[in-house]
Amino acid sequence: MRHFSSYGPVDPQEHFCVEREHLVEHCMNQLMGKTTGKLTGNPTGQEIGTPEKGGHYFTIWAPRQTGKTWLMHQVAGAIDNSRPDTFIIGKMSVQRVILREGDSDEEFFIQLTDIVKLCFGIDIPNIEKWNDWTNLFVKGRYFKRPVILFIDEFDKLPRSIIDHMVTLFREMYLNRKDYCLHGLALIGVRAVLGLDSLRGSPFNVQRSLHIPNFTLEEVKELFRQYQIESGQGVTDEVVQAVFDTTWGQPGLVCWFGELLTEKYNTAPDSPIDFPLWEEVLGAALYVEWNNSVLNLVKKAKTPYLKEVLELFSSSDIPFALDSDWCGHLYFNGIISHEKQPGPPGPQSYLCRFSSPFVQHKLFNALSREWSLSREWFADRTSITPLQPLDDLGDVFAGENIDVPALVDRYVDFLGRLAQKGIHPFHGQPRRGNMNITEAVGHFHLYAWLLNVVGRRCVVSPEFPTGNGKVDIHLKCQGKKGLIEVKSFSDLHQLRKGVGQAA
Repeated sequence: MRHFSSYGPVDPQEHFCVEREHLVEHCMNQLMGKTTGKLTGNPTGQEIGTPEKGGHYFTIWAPRQTGKTWLMHQVAGAIDNSRPDTFIIGKMSVQRVILREGDSDEEFFIQLTDIVKLCFGIDIPNIEKWNDWTNLFVKGRYFKRPVILFIDEFDKLPRSIIDHMVTLFREMYLNRKDYCLHGLALIGVRAVLGLDSLRGSPFNVQRSLHIPNFTLEEVKELFRQYQIESGQGVTDEVVQAVFDTTWGQPGLVCWFGELLTEKYNTAPDSPIDFPLWEEVLGAALYVEWNNSVLNLVKKAKTPYLKEVLELFSSSDIPFALDSDWCGHLYFNGIISHEKQPGPPGPQSYLCRFSSPFVQHKLFNALSREWSLSREWFADRTSITPLQPLDDLGDVFAGENIDVPALVDRYVDFLGRLAQKGIHPFHGQPRRGNMNITEAVGHFHLYAWLLNVVGRRCVVSPEFPTGNGKVDIHLKCQGKKGLIEVKSFSDLHQLRKGVGQAA
């Protein structure tokens, strides 16, 4: 039986997968170009892909674990099946290129020579200068047929190397009658190679192909395959929860699929239901290891931590891809965007976290780190989060949690800190009106609650839409409480906040 996999490219023979035929066909058409020939085995007789007309040079881009390498293999196989003996297909990865600061181009050429030999299975002279790279693709010199080339992990190369290579690719594209490089796909996390170019955007002949997240129907298809092959049911509520939590991010969907159907699946004779989903979600947030998620958290902390914090408290931040911070967070899978209704304008697209799971994971990481490393609770011997003899009896005496009484304890704690000359918000990010950002107060309150009631209550941030709106929910033996945090700006906004909380 096949299984879910979120580690490297998906193998359809070993793993559950969706074919994404439209995406594969679109990429294949870009590389082959429109011509007057018919594809082998193509029932539609679509006229694409003879060598007389060149294909496109473009980038395939998406954050980590979204299927870029899988798409490369799928497209290469589709071209080979539809046009046997027409093209020479090369799939090379520059991930293993190791260059240190100060290394010369010659060191790169040594490694590139080995990669080319392995990729095409041909014996070529050593590449010693940039002209040797372009001469490799001169018609009739080493290749007797048009070449379609994929270069995976391209944007991991140093900026100066990227600059040289895309400039030469542009030259080959504009003088393609002299070169056999028919189609080119550069695969990485960035769409605009000008971001890495020292000269702006020399590769402006490129197109770009973004790999989208799974749709709800595609997520349903993955779990449908599992149910058919395993015989175990999965409730519709669980499938919907996987999609709502990940927004269809392929790596996350398959990771949750793996946790649900294997590691935490202790009763394979019973359907996978919502209580199991809640157990898996908690494990994914707090104890399960995922390299891609950990890398994403690291990317969020630097160099744009201030902007990330603002996203936790504002749902109206304009999205602009040409903004350095916005591009960095977007291309690393931390944020996405949402189109707003109405006429086009500066507010047409707004920033959103890439998924509620990513937002929750970042919230956990930042609140824990800030509460400890910034010494907000450092002086535990003299200032405790709660008065030593306070049993919170009035807070839990009623039908539900008395949130105002609990918040009074927090205000008392801040007052005791101030009396000792401890100012927890000193030096923290502030808005233009000099008030601290909402996220800073949110993290501090959340850490305080974990210290005070974390052993008797479930304290959890809730992200209704994944777009900056955060509430704190308290659940304790059937009793509930809700806290909405607002950053004070003026009395008008304060009244609106009170109404929103109500």
